[in-house]
Amino acid sequence: MSPRRACDPIPARAGIGLRTPHVPELLAALPPVGWVEIHAENYLAAGGPRLAALEQIRRDLPLSIHGVGLSMGSAAGVDAAHLDRLVRLVDRFQPALVSEHVAWSVGGGVYFNDLLPIPYTEQTLARLCANVDRVQTALGRQILMENPSTYLRFAASTIPEPEFIAELAARTGCGVLLDVNNIQVSAVNHGFDPYHYLSTIPAAAVGEIHLAGHAVLDIAGEVLLVDDHGSPVAPEVWRLYAAAIGHVGAMPTLIEWDTRIPPLATLVAEAEQADLWLSEVVGRRSEGSRDGL
Repeated sequence: MSPRRACDPIPARAGIGLRTPHVPELLAALPPVGWVEIHAENYLAAGGPRLAALEQIRRDLPLSIHGVGLSMGSAAGVDAAHLDRLVRLVDRFQPALVSEHVAWSVGGGVYFNDLLPIPYTEQTLARLCANVDRVQTALGRQILMENPSTYLRFAASTIPEPEFIAELAARTGCGVLLDVNNIQVSAVNHGFDPYHYLSTIPAAAVGEIHLAGHAVLDIAGEVLLVDDHGSPVAPEVWRLYAAAIGHVGAMPTLIEWDTRIPPLATLVAEAEQADLWLSEVVGRRSEGSRDGL
């Protein structure tokens, strides 16, 4: 077995989220995907079979670490013990990308099993910037911050969400993890144009894209989309993804599937579909560039 290579760059291809039911199959034979992503909080232990399996997979595939529990938008700041464990995990596995969320999930020492929204104000922006700065300093590297899916709007918000995220990147030097499904979910729930939102995100700041499925609910005759990561990517999200590639260029793209987890082959097929979109859109851009010469 070859030694792990430090910080292998992630190619501009589709990857999959590493889920426990798929680990034995992945250890037996590598699937045709460009990379894998883990949720940091599933790997914060000091040892054990889960980390041993990840060591083996990491030798053969580039890795991204996606945090879901730092509570970056928390008014109390980032928990020092949690951050220390994340630093050790990143040092051990040397992922190419590390990411978190524009959200909060901890209050009064209680960890909520959700990513909760924050109001978009100058005060919350300053707080989030301070937390991002602290995490980037501790890790000694840039992190990517993911745009959320939302189901309500705060009356106190004074900054549109994409402008808020763009300003966060400008002030801290963090990158953006562009979740295309989250844009679509929030756009339908709040009635805004997802393509306009996309055009407002600074292309140069984007370092990764997420794709996922969502649930469609009927609430008293009104449609509500829920970002449940439990189904194939919807056609309208694929179309928005094509626009995203056109805006930011070819980018590492993750297929997320966290509930009703399907066979590994289903995830691989979704990743192959994303690779097809990447090839088609990038090919059209190249043809347009040549035509303009």
